[in-house]
Amino acid sequence: MQEVFTKSMARNIYYGGSMFFVLLFLALTFDTQGALPKLDNSQNLTEQVAAGKRLWEENNCIGCHTLLGEGAYFAPELGNVYKRFGENKDAIKAFIRSRPVEGIPGRRSMPQFNFTEEQLDNIVEFLKYSSEINTNNWPPNIQG
Repeated sequence: MQEVFTKSMARNIYYGGSMFFVLLFLALTFDTQGALPKLDNSQNLTEQVAAGKRLWEENNCIGCHTLLGEGAYFAPELGNVYKRFGENKDAIKAFIRSRPVEGIPGRRSMPQFNFTEEQLDNIVEFLKYSSEINTNNWPPNIQG
């Protein structure tokens, strides 16, 4: 076996390895595109859902809650809150309304946002929409 590592050997290893990984990348890309389900949730995206998303952003809900695993871990996951409340929109609205203005002394608690009825409907529709997203069973338990 030759003990000298020549410039042409290094070049061949570089080009050969580069070609191998480019082909591997392309193969995995095509495999992923074929395996992804053909999802079209745009028919579920209503103006009410969009308004709820805007409320979510304006009130910085993600500063305390997670949504589909993204956000702060201070408060519960909200990607499945609609299912946790038994798909009962009125129960979610009542929970949001029931938050005390000053909070609960000695405990972390959600602030009272004083949403209007329309805003409550919008935020609940957004939470319903996010619960219908196929997350491949994430989070693994219903409590988030």
